[in-house]
Amino acid sequence: MKAVIPLGDDAADLATAGGKGASLAKLAAAGLPVPGGFHITTEAYRAFVASFLEELLRAVTDDPDLIPPLFTGHDVPGEIAEEIVRAYEALGDDVPVAVRSSATAEDLPELSFAGQQDTYLNIRGDALLDAVKRCWASLWNPRAIAYRDQNGVPHDDVALAVVVQALVDADAAGIMFTANPITGARDETVVNASWGLGEAVVGGQVSPDTIVVSGGVVTESRTGDKQVMTVRTDDGTEERPVPEDKRDAPVLDEEEALELAGLGTRIQDLYGTPMDVEWARHEGSFAILQARPITGLKPPLEEWNDSLKGEYLWTGGNLGEAIPDVMTPITWSFVRLFIEEAMSASALPGFDLVGNIGGRFYMNLSVVYSVAGALGMRGRLGAVEQVFGKLPPGLDVPMVKVSRWQIIKRVVPMAVHIRRRVRDNLKNMSTFLAESPRRCEELRERIAKVETGAELAGLWEREILPLLVTSSRMLEAAGRQGGATLVYTRQRLRRMMGEVAAEGMLTGVNNDGELASMGPVLGLARLARGEITRDEFARSYGHRGPHEFEISIPRPGEDPEWIDAQLAGLRDLTDDTEALLERQGKAREQAWAVFAQHYPGKEGGMRARVRRWNAVVRDRESARSENMRAFWVLRAFVLRAGELTGAGDDVFHLYLPELLALLRGDREALEKAPSRRATYERYAALPPYPALIVGHFDPVRWAADPDRRADVYDARGAAVPVDDTVTGFPGAPGVVEGIARVISGPDDGDRLKPGEILVTTLTNVGWTPMFPRAAAVVTDMGAPLSHASIVARELGIPAVVGTRNATMRLRDGDRIRVDGERGTVELLESQDHAKSAVPEAGV
Repeated sequence: MKAVIPLGDDAADLATAGGKGASLAKLAAAGLPVPGGFHITTEAYRAFVASFLEELLRAVTDDPDLIPPLFTGHDVPGEIAEEIVRAYEALGDDVPVAVRSSATAEDLPELSFAGQQDTYLNIRGDALLDAVKRCWASLWNPRAIAYRDQNGVPHDDVALAVVVQALVDADAAGIMFTANPITGARDETVVNASWGLGEAVVGGQVSPDTIVVSGGVVTESRTGDKQVMTVRTDDGTEERPVPEDKRDAPVLDEEEALELAGLGTRIQDLYGTPMDVEWARHEGSFAILQARPITGLKPPLEEWNDSLKGEYLWTGGNLGEAIPDVMTPITWSFVRLFIEEAMSASALPGFDLVGNIGGRFYMNLSVVYSVAGALGMRGRLGAVEQVFGKLPPGLDVPMVKVSRWQIIKRVVPMAVHIRRRVRDNLKNMSTFLAESPRRCEELRERIAKVETGAELAGLWEREILPLLVTSSRMLEAAGRQGGATLVYTRQRLRRMMGEVAAEGMLTGVNNDGELASMGPVLGLARLARGEITRDEFARSYGHRGPHEFEISIPRPGEDPEWIDAQLAGLRDLTDDTEALLERQGKAREQAWAVFAQHYPGKEGGMRARVRRWNAVVRDRESARSENMRAFWVLRAFVLRAGELTGAGDDVFHLYLPELLALLRGDREALEKAPSRRATYERYAALPPYPALIVGHFDPVRWAADPDRRADVYDARGAAVPVDDTVTGFPGAPGVVEGIARVISGPDDGDRLKPGEILVTTLTNVGWTPMFPRAAAVVTDMGAPLSHASIVARELGIPAVVGTRNATMRLRDGDRIRVDGERGTVELLESQDHAKSAVPEAGV
């Protein structure tokens, strides 16, 4: 039996020297400045307790008060005592030492056991053996017993080694974390420092200095009010007041802080993980007293931020309205695939047409404006506004740094290719729309029956990926057919008939076939009347919802509570959806009658144009609906992958190639899931970012700014004027006065009462069930061809969209007037004023 081994001995492993001892041995062997000393092994401890171990274990449960006498009543065996004394004498003449406990379940990455066992400082000569026995006994103090019980560590599995080291007569000491223990930042070293020995810092009796080092420089330094210090005395240590002239004086200068951080880097590199390090300083030299992995450290965060790629103008409009959530990595993978097929121009060499900024989807308008300029189409940028919304006055659009010739050289061949692909896909549109629901339902059923990961990966390659590609290409074809028809038919009618009549004439999309974005609200009405069952509703409309792109969120067809909540919202309606459509139908025909009077002989031709408009809108909305049905298949695929691999919802935090590798047996990427999950949660906790972003954008810093703007962020410092008025696109005509209900998300939709005005950042098809309750709709984002505009027009609900600032300027409960013809919102009475006008009780 080896009762004592040198501090840096190769045999000083966890089982022999305990966690603390093994760590010190590793540091010493690596040449780090560790005070000299030796280990008293776990074998020595076991030899000491062998004669009373059974009594000890019984006392743990029967009467813990019997434990201390068991240790004080036994002497250290003679041979062991002699070895300890010889090792101590080898350190020098009457050397003061630190005697530290080192348990076999201590200083582990998962469990630190910090502070559970005891340490004794400034021990000399004959007091050493007694200090060793007290260390051994501390394995059984109430704190240590409770900690083991809490963490499921069996009592008979642990043993205690003791580390004896020359005591550093420290003039300063503290703790160093090689990663920020608060934020989890791996690029920051945090140093706590105080006067005297380190016990006051470790024990929390003092407010130490805090120094943050990052990138080789001190980035932050706070001097603490250091009132207490631990010092050596003739018979041990004691706490003394810090001299007045030192209380507010910094313990370390910048050079010392950087030197200490350098030691921290060496220690972290040695262990391969962020470390919690105890250190001391004596006469300008540093010593490392202890090092253990930081437990409970937040996972390292990734940065998802394509705004760093250059000085571009990014917009969250249009597709950003359809994809309103912070995306998990697997969702971003699928969205990228979708974009590559549904928006072929995104593959334009040298351009980043879409991006991920803080997990949210953005499109690069700098590319759009640059291409328009190169092709001599700046005069047609009004059509872009109809899709993406207006830019605020004074916002200068940065252009991509590519020559006009290079743009033409890249764009023209792609435009020809897209034109051919759209033409070919349109030929199969009707067949695709007819067969897609059955194909998706069958594929989801087959996914559920797959038994192995490899089989599921094969199904992805053979059928699931082709489904996504086809549905995305069909959406591209539907969106590109008659694009000019959508914009210019509307403009022509407005010139001929005025805003109100033109918008009325363009409604009725639902007449010749169901408008897919109206499907959920019409389906709910039919369900409420008992005309269809819940299963029929789920099959037809269960894939549509406010979060329909996000793979990690259940679809309405999977969530009975969602259906119940929407049905509840229909009960108090004065006019149901069909009544609203009927009323709008009468207004439409009256407008056509006026048209016939004003333009004799032109009604037939214009009706044909409007029918073409309606057909284009219907095809576009139907193709979008089937694309979302394909995304429901993708969700089924990912969920099944989590089940078959045992990875659960960690699969949402993998990218597609990693998920496919996992299905084939490679689990390496799962190590990144905690970090990705933490990154996702950090971004998801932030408020929605500005609709327009120019240049480098830091979502976290922006969210922390009390003066942040939700409409535009310009990193160039350009001052885009703040608009105190609320104006936007005329989305759907009509004038309404009522109470504003500012809704942050569709999950709060039950707050909207019948007759109130819905005010929100954006809407998509998941918001449609709220529309029949709304007297009007006002949005920050949107354009005349956005979801809110189309559905509001069909239902005859006034709407103003793309205001950029409605949710900034209007408060919940304000009384407002919405003019959907002029695109204005007027504040009639603020909620704050209404409250102040109410007399106090008893006055």
